[in-house]
Amino acid sequence: MKITASMVKELREKTNAGMMDCKEALKESNGDMEKATDVLRQKGLATARKRAGRATENGLIHAYIHGGGKLGVLVEVNCETDFVAKTDQFKDFVHNVAMHVTAANPICIDEDSLPADVLTKEKEIYKAQALEMGKPEKIVDKIVEGRLKKFYEDVCLLNQRYVKDNDMTIQDFLNETVSSLGENINIRRFTRFQVGEELEGE
Repeated sequence: MKITASMVKELREKTNAGMMDCKEALKESNGDMEKATDVLRQKGLATARKRAGRATENGLIHAYIHGGGKLGVLVEVNCETDFVAKTDQFKDFVHNVAMHVTAANPICIDEDSLPADVLTKEKEIYKAQALEMGKPEKIVDKIVEGRLKKFYEDVCLLNQRYVKDNDMTIQDFLNETVSSLGENINIRRFTRFQVGEELEGE
């Protein structure tokens, strides 16, 4: 199948990947836009893994205010160089992450940063529910595992479905950005403020 410039352009706009990467992905998938997107995601994941060990000592802190000042988010996203931190694509990525945090209200970055007491409590609840339903002891752990996976998708930022594109997670969005910008990027921390909401320890 002939790969046209308009097909390459469409895929580039959809994924933010480089022109040559888009062309190669379309060739590999015989012009199928969905398959080409998947090919680019896999490449993005591979690139992100390769770059994961690099130090990220530059970046941005970004504030996003929503609902007439009733809701606000501060995020810190790090990258390797000040040059990348100043690019429009990096700024857009940071802004979109902040907007996502505002809408999706995650409680942590990833599974590793989930507070231990929260995890223990959830496991106990799921186990009690499974036993109450009369499930045999030997499959209770599998049920708990399955429900925890869904819990991570609800509360861990990187596991959540991206609010602007439900076909990808925030981790996918991060991988694509790493692949496109050619630097390791790390969503380091975020804080979400809502008017009238109690802070921990209050």
